[in-house]
Amino acid sequence: MKKKLMTIALALLTTLGAHAQFEKDKAYVGASLTGLDLSYNGTKKLNLGLQADAGYFLVQDWMLKGLIGCDISSNDDVDTKFTLGVGGRYYFEQNGIFLGASAKYVHAGKHYNDVMPGIEAGWAYFLNGSVTIEPSVYYDQSFKCHKDFSTFGVRLGIGIYLFNK
Repeated sequence: MKKKLMTIALALLTTLGAHAQFEKDKAYVGASLTGLDLSYNGTKKLNLGLQADAGYFLVQDWMLKGLIGCDISSNDDVDTKFTLGVGGRYYFEQNGIFLGASAKYVHAGKHYNDVMPGIEAGWAYFLNGSVTIEPSVYYDQSFKCHKDFSTFGVRLGIGIYLFNK
């Protein structure tokens, strides 16, 4: 009985805490880590990626964001990749789950340039009123070579929701 009550209380706290964070005119900054053998494509061994995001809620539950990132691979044949992109997220207020889409320009070395649309699904778990831990899964589709450069992976991020009022 005690376990059931704790589970219900935790579920209520998780769902109730997310309501006010996704309001119109709020800002977001975040950073995430990908890799550590959690992402895979045809040319990589170990991939470690860092990504920084900044966003703005244009309307309730809808965020427009910009992103910049860097991916480093242990494969000698793969250059360090630099990423610049835009995207959006939709948040389900009841539980903090989000769905996102993005378009990224990726540059590596002298001869690799690619445009990669991507999708993600994740969860914004609020530690307090504005700081989140955001685990997510993602898929980035390469227009250059699907087999070698399209990527499926897991991302772990931290986000800060800034209040304008």
